[in-house]
Amino acid sequence: MPTVAPLDLDAHVIAVAWLDDLAHFALADGVVHRLHGGHKWSELHDGLLCACPDLDAASLLTGGEDGRVMRLLANGESTELATVGRKWVTSIAAGPQGSVGFTSGRNAYVRFSDGRQREFQHARAAEGLAFAPKGMRLAVARYNGATLHFPATEGKPTELEWAGAHTGATFSPDGRFLVTAMQENALHGWRLPDGKHMRMAGYPAKIKSWSWSAKGRWLATSGAPAAIVWPFQAKDGPMGKAPLELGTRGDTMVTNVACHPAEEIAAIGYADGMILAVRFADQKEVLLRRAGKGAITAMAWDRDGRRLAFGSETGESGIVDIAG
Repeated sequence: MPTVAPLDLDAHVIAVAWLDDLAHFALADGVVHRLHGGHKWSELHDGLLCACPDLDAASLLTGGEDGRVMRLLANGESTELATVGRKWVTSIAAGPQGSVGFTSGRNAYVRFSDGRQREFQHARAAEGLAFAPKGMRLAVARYNGATLHFPATEGKPTELEWAGAHTGATFSPDGRFLVTAMQENALHGWRLPDGKHMRMAGYPAKIKSWSWSAKGRWLATSGAPAAIVWPFQAKDGPMGKAPLELGTRGDTMVTNVACHPAEEIAAIGYADGMILAVRFADQKEVLLRRAGKGAITAMAWDRDGRRLAFGSETGESGIVDIAG
């Protein structure tokens, strides 16, 4: 049976990550908590809005209401990487060779490992961003589509158009597809080699969480009373195919998803705090956590896929050890 080690924190959990095999919990109040020989914490921001681990899972990158971009190491050391003055840093992404992308207002920025920084202006707010899995290419979700920038060169950006407000971006692990979350309870996708469109609609709520399966064959998403899992194995991606619906519960919504690092299994977090693990092949379910005091807002598996760190909107957090 899975066992849960609880950790009661006192603010909305924005993100969780494993750094050097230690669970870190980034909270909206600007404090990052970690379990390292006891409970320790680092005060990074006056209001934290976004956080993600770097590509090596050696540090946590954060952005906040104080206009700062920070890097936190597992030993608690923190460094300011950039500042945009009194504006908010609303999204952040880890890039290749130690680069960091972040957005503020209409602008997206890339900071290179040597400290150089490039700014990319857009006509409307830059809402979300993601780096491609290969090469230095940055996708920025914006109003009426997405823009692909090439920060290391002076090349012209590629514009991908689709009417509506696009709020988040993710590349498929093989780099063939770009998918955006939209304000109107839908996903939109482009097949990048030819720009072909993919529309994934029918959600009753906004998609605030998504996760690619271990080999990139599936994209699991929140925004419904089940995890909606789209197939990306074929060259056309999910076009003309029905998604899997995993962990269906008629009375509560899925609020967060996290695919296992090795198996085609997803951890599914719900609005009532419950967490299930569900296998794609046969939809077998295992209860990882009973309902709690708030919606699950963040989850992350450790490198071995044995432990799952989670956090909620009320601060209820913890680590599930699936081996017991």
